Amino acid sequence: MTARDAKTHFGEFLDAMQREPVVVTKNNRPVGIMLSIEDAADTLIPEMFMQKEAGYDEWFQAKVTQSLASFQSDLQKLTPHDEAMAKVWQRVQDKAAAAST
Repeated sequence: MTARDAKTHFGEFLDAMQREPVVVTKNNRPVGIMLSIEDAADTLIPEMFMQKEAGYDEWFQAKVTQSLASFQSDLQKLTPHDEAMAKVWQRVQDKAAAAST
């Protein structure tokens, strides 16, 4: 959806993003994405807005350190960007299909 269409038809924009994530474009380039609270719940987005509990930063640092050590020891491999995005998009579509049934 173009930014102009999103602005002009905001109600329709909100309805569309309740069904599936909507990519917003400006000058034929993607500039953002709008998704429902339900779709955002399974992402890191809520953590950006939540108040952190005591000890969270230490816990998070330990997790990052552990993940880096695991990656550096070749126990885990990185997923190519296109493959990761395909998995994310499939998960969003699966959730949307499950919600509509």
